[in-house]
Amino acid sequence: MKFKKKNVVAIILGGGQGSRLYPLTQTRSKPAVPIGGKYRLVDIPISNCINSDIFKIFVLTQFNSASLNAHIKNTFNFSIFSQSFVDILAAEQTPDNPTWFQGTADAVRQCMSHFLKHDFDHALILSGDQLYQMDFNEMLEAHIASNAEISIATLPVNAKDAPEFGILKTNHENVIEAFIEKPNASLLPDWESEVSEEMHAKGKKYLASMGIYIFNKQLLEDLMSDPDTKDFGKEIIPHAVGKHKILSYQYEGYWTDIGNIESFFEANIGLTADIPEFNLFDNDNKIFTRPRLLPPSKFRNSIINQSLISEGCIINAKEIKSSVIGIRSRVGEGTILENCYVMGNDFYQDLDELNHEKDHNKIHVGIGENCFIKNVLVDKNVRIGNNVHINGGKHLDNFTNDLYTIKDGIVVIKKGVVISDNFRIE
Repeated sequence: MKFKKKNVVAIILGGGQGSRLYPLTQTRSKPAVPIGGKYRLVDIPISNCINSDIFKIFVLTQFNSASLNAHIKNTFNFSIFSQSFVDILAAEQTPDNPTWFQGTADAVRQCMSHFLKHDFDHALILSGDQLYQMDFNEMLEAHIASNAEISIATLPVNAKDAPEFGILKTNHENVIEAFIEKPNASLLPDWESEVSEEMHAKGKKYLASMGIYIFNKQLLEDLMSDPDTKDFGKEIIPHAVGKHKILSYQYEGYWTDIGNIESFFEANIGLTADIPEFNLFDNDNKIFTRPRLLPPSKFRNSIINQSLISEGCIINAKEIKSSVIGIRSRVGEGTILENCYVMGNDFYQDLDELNHEKDHNKIHVGIGENCFIKNVLVDKNVRIGNNVHINGGKHLDNFTNDLYTIKDGIVVIKKGVVISDNFRIE
């Protein structure tokens, strides 16, 4: 069954203040956080939509949205002869809605007037902070074939992970009959659902909500009429179970929620694996992002092992191992980077500027010479001097100051700061 593009509108929820991703969200919204050296988090759900022939896309946000606006404006430009778009809807106060977004459902409610200007039969509601590759057409086909009113993408999980999710219980037709939010481990034996033999063999017997929903248009309008319901996962879905036909669409591929610094860091370093779970090298699941006119990266006397190096870099490092290096990065001679995500830079310094800084003993943008940096996340436009030694790991306590934050052993160097020569964290 093939669906007309005009029948589906995608709504990407940009999330709240993103405090768990601080300091990466100190000056940018969560969907605008750089990932994989050259992308932004929002590129993932938008690319999944484009790969699924869904071209009417809204992104809802309210915090630090300037860089997100600029990225989307410079990236997703469709033909003037098409009806395709990616539009940002920032929270706005109106006579009818004097408050900011109070939750995921409230964000959709406040923007309903914008959605209803378009012709659609189904609303695909997505999160802006997840890493996965999914063909939404398959989920839409299952939704329509089963005459469902709501569909929820679900991920089989094991007993260890289940208490971190909303868990759904289904019947033999994959219809959801019950829902519980973050259940206690003692309750899990009553919450097993039918899963594939492969998932069952791995002990993944519980179905977790992925925060990906399909709503029939009329039902979404009806549910949004109650201003007291603020959130999909906590209120809309639990209240709808038993009242409406809700389908579980089981997904068994790679999926991770970029909820905190540790999961974000692991997701990026995971891209360097020989066969990564999230595949950037896939003709059928391309990740679209801003096209930049950058030169090829340049290397001198460097050993690069199991790492991703983005465009426009100047690498003189001694060794880079299991790391992701972002656009326009500069790494000096003798430096060793291990298990790092370096986001890169927004600009180059020309020779006159570099010489002027050298004459005045100022530190260049990038990473200096003879440094050792391990288990570190370096935000954009950072200046790191020479002989800097940063050894992140679980031996470090959580800490934050104006220069850096330590969370779960990961050292996060804040955007645009200057790290002086001979600085040490160990």
